[in-house]
Amino acid sequence: MSTPLPDIELERIEVDLFVSALKRRYGFDFSQYAPASLTRRVRQLMHVHHCDSISALTARLLHKADFVTQVIEGLSVPVSEMFRDPLMFRALREQVLPLLASYPRINVWQAGCAYGQEVYSLAILLEEAGLYERSHIFATDFNPAALKRAHEGIYPAKDAQLWSRNYIEAGGSQSLSSYYSARYDFIRLHERLRKNITFTNHNLVTDKVFCEAHLVLCRNVLIYFSNPLQDRTLALFRDSLVRGGYLCLGLRESLDFAPAAADFTAVDASQRLYRRKLQAPSGEHDASA
Repeated sequence: MSTPLPDIELERIEVDLFVSALKRRYGFDFSQYAPASLTRRVRQLMHVHHCDSISALTARLLHKADFVTQVIEGLSVPVSEMFRDPLMFRALREQVLPLLASYPRINVWQAGCAYGQEVYSLAILLEEAGLYERSHIFATDFNPAALKRAHEGIYPAKDAQLWSRNYIEAGGSQSLSSYYSARYDFIRLHERLRKNITFTNHNLVTDKVFCEAHLVLCRNVLIYFSNPLQDRTLALFRDSLVRGGYLCLGLRESLDFAPAAADFTAVDASQRLYRRKLQAPSGEHDASA
């Protein structure tokens, strides 16, 4: 008689089957996400949707096609705020934008844009630097529901007080309220901030270079990836950047020990702000030449 599997091993099998079902049925690949983080989110999905087991969650996913939208929302982590980590935005304002001003056109890629708060923060930064009219922000995420909300630019008014403090700490010289209108319990960012933003679907796990960018931001996304997927994603960002372009990561993330690190220098390591080297490392072919 076989020995029953320990609960933790059984759960690991169930999560693997769930991930396989999601990929084979709908094309979403979570196989390279950090296992502990992914398992926590799958458990949460199971409880939110009142499933007795992860296997029951998998069965619902397989047989109810409209359920995948809720699954993707649950597995993504669309948590952000305007001018989050304000010292990073101050570093962009003071150390990066003056150098980007030399380009006739500026492309910015915000990867993993979630609900768009940091995208609009970037738009405000560019406008205040006098660069927004010749800039374009490509804001991408794999979660269609998050992209829809980001495009709308509507947020709870209760968040505005924190965001205003962040804005001032990031070097803002006006009132953040000059960038939105308030009605009832919500604020809506002004239309002028959206005119040079393209919100579109892009999956860092499976998709390739998205655009030629002068600045790439991907903050607090890599922490959910396995090490090989982190390396792939950082190489993707490197290949997307022009020589001398800038990369900004989340404060819990770093280029340290990644193969792509050889292609960057730190502009402000404390704020995870890096610049792609103007010359390829010795002995390497410059693919962007």
